[in-house]
Amino acid sequence: MKQRQEVPIIFNMFPRYFKSIDDWPGIVPHVAKMGFNWIFVNPFHETGFSGSLYAIKNYYQLNPLFLKKGQDTSDFRPLKKMIATCNDASINFMMDLVINHTAFDSTLVKTNPFWYKYDEQGRLVSPHAIDPANADNVTVWGDLAEIDNHDSKDKKTLWEYWDKLIKFFQEMGVLGFRCDAAYQVPVELWQFLIAKAKKRYPRTVFLAETLGCTMEQIAELSGSGFDYFFNSSKYWEFDKPWCVEQHEANKSIAPSISFPESHDTTRLASEKPGTLENQKMRYAFAALFSAGLLMPTGYEYGAKTRIDVVNGTPKDVDKPVWDLSAWIKTMNEFKKTNPVLCEEGTWKVLTPYEEKILFLLKKSDSLSDSILLCVNKDAETDSILSADSYPAEYAAYKSMVRICRDSFKKEAKRDDLVLHPNELIVFV
Repeated sequence: MKQRQEVPIIFNMFPRYFKSIDDWPGIVPHVAKMGFNWIFVNPFHETGFSGSLYAIKNYYQLNPLFLKKGQDTSDFRPLKKMIATCNDASINFMMDLVINHTAFDSTLVKTNPFWYKYDEQGRLVSPHAIDPANADNVTVWGDLAEIDNHDSKDKKTLWEYWDKLIKFFQEMGVLGFRCDAAYQVPVELWQFLIAKAKKRYPRTVFLAETLGCTMEQIAELSGSGFDYFFNSSKYWEFDKPWCVEQHEANKSIAPSISFPESHDTTRLASEKPGTLENQKMRYAFAALFSAGLLMPTGYEYGAKTRIDVVNGTPKDVDKPVWDLSAWIKTMNEFKKTNPVLCEEGTWKVLTPYEEKILFLLKKSDSLSDSILLCVNKDAETDSILSADSYPAEYAAYKSMVRICRDSFKKEAKRDDLVLHPNELIVFV
């Protein structure tokens, strides 16, 4: 069966928004129509007492929440049907790989106690995360138990367990693995798992989830074998150099994936300014910034209710405020057909950060290709570009595309332009 090997343009399908797994294939035509080539599904395994999708009790059982009454939790045929439906639409299937921790009441706690970390009192250790911006802000997940992938007395058997788990889902047709909390897992383990997986199925793709980790922790993943990691461009307000600096520092590790929002963040439409223009601009910037792109379900409709991995239900699916499906399709195709947008490239900011309009240059690292990006940072008012406000690099470009418009029509560049609130223009 033919699979597409383009850069990942990922649609995050949230499983709690469906009445059952049998309904999942119904979303595939919509995803395909928007031009996505991957569907990523959050954990679908049986969960522990908290109900969090990321508190996995049994990796080889489906979450009963996703099944109809009487369906067997060990019967993966519905998942295979979903994967086959994706493949028929030239879409690859991606799942979460959660191996840093399990549910506190996981079956593995009883069967393989030596795989876990314990404190001085002999109690299971829960994983935690420290806010890079504030060391005093520590989050502890009390429903989780941390796996001792580094120093377990039974490390060989533990690592082989993870390899067999990956193999199990590879044989089912899974080609992508989003590796949760990748920076908290030993690099040597990732090297072992990724090498084995790619030997079995060379086209398998591994993505490192690095939300909230430090630059040093990202750097430690160098040489681990990841195909992509997630960047932090979603948080950039075009006002300081940190995003471009991080991009330049990290691109030697692996290409990255941008997102305008994710299941770990608040919904963009629920934040100020909450406008259609801002929704378009942030998606467009994510599509332009790095090689890969991810969008969670509901973004196209202006969803405001935050994705809840513990309590989310189909009732949390918001009614559409707008429908960006057709525009997203055109944006995705624009990305795919411009090679410089399908790589990390090199970014350079050409105008002072305090300016209302910011010019950025993205150059290809492998081709004699580049784009000039112009963004109106003001979410409320128009901004006027006069002939003397352009950077010197502007002279090399002859055409422009107003990608926040519906038409994406390429037109001759004009020196005097009015940029609408949050509008983004690409010169090509």
